[in-house]
Amino acid sequence: MNAGARLAVYGLGVVVAFGAAFGLAGVVVPESVVGDWTKGAEMNGHEGGHTSSETEAAPTASVAADELKGLTLGLNGYVLSQIDAPAGVGEPGELTFQIQDAVGTPVTEYTTAHDKDLHLIVARSDGSQFRHVHPVLDASTGTWSVPWEWAAAGTYRVFADFTPAGAEATGLTLTHTLQVAGEFAPVAPQPTRVSEVDGFTVTLDGDLATGTASELTLSVERDGAPITTLEPYLGAFGHLVALREGDLAFLHVHAEGEEPKAGQVSGPDIGFFAEAPTAGRYLLYLDFQVDGQVHTAEFVIDAGHGAPATDPGHSAPETDADEESHEDGH
Repeated sequence: MNAGARLAVYGLGVVVAFGAAFGLAGVVVPESVVGDWTKGAEMNGHEGGHTSSETEAAPTASVAADELKGLTLGLNGYVLSQIDAPAGVGEPGELTFQIQDAVGTPVTEYTTAHDKDLHLIVARSDGSQFRHVHPVLDASTGTWSVPWEWAAAGTYRVFADFTPAGAEATGLTLTHTLQVAGEFAPVAPQPTRVSEVDGFTVTLDGDLATGTASELTLSVERDGAPITTLEPYLGAFGHLVALREGDLAFLHVHAEGEEPKAGQVSGPDIGFFAEAPTAGRYLLYLDFQVDGQVHTAEFVIDAGHGAPATDPGHSAPETDADEESHEDGH
């Protein structure tokens, strides 16, 4: 597997699991990016002490329920404001919001993570209609905005993924729920390991299990030929978001390796290690870029109990979050 294409999974409070939202995979992280990751951008991972949730983890969970990410609109003195967006399907407009501090003042300064100050993830409650976009900040008002039109009705979760400015700031993923008017036809996600998108075929190989890190490999091809021209996107060759079916707990992962240089390409494989905190169904969304265009492949896999074989050369390093969990007795 191309080393520059492996996904480093660190995030949401605990490394080595699909959790703080789902835990994170054991990987070797280059020293050049460790500093940024330990500052805690949600996309890059972050340190412990986090989101509270009413969701109770199953007895087999690798992480405590109060460590789950993407389940609250306020955390650590920051709040995701009310979101304004078109009310119904097919109505063009804008989606706007603010990140506010504890006294309601809009936040206007951020720490850049993977080329952006804020990443916005939107998905319907059934996991469909996934979008990953990057709003523009009006620094005079602290308002983020992006052109928006809903393609389908339903209940949506909006995730704002950002790190406030400041050397000691940690990354946050705040969420808000929106209702979009119209006839709602829910989708029941079914397991699938092959995604056809824009003429590309992306295949997922590997299994998720509770209790141990296991390897997942995503392979991209077109017309039966492996794609070896994956381009950097947001500072990496692959970008993966995972949502746990049921509560849409959130995990953001990114490609391992030094930040790609201009003109550098990779592929066809993108790999990472992951561990599910609970048995159940997980929804995966892979963003990749070829010829200047970003494509999103979607997968649904089930995590079971057990301990599939892992790569002994990729044990997970202990992080600050791990140390905190030891101290707390988790």
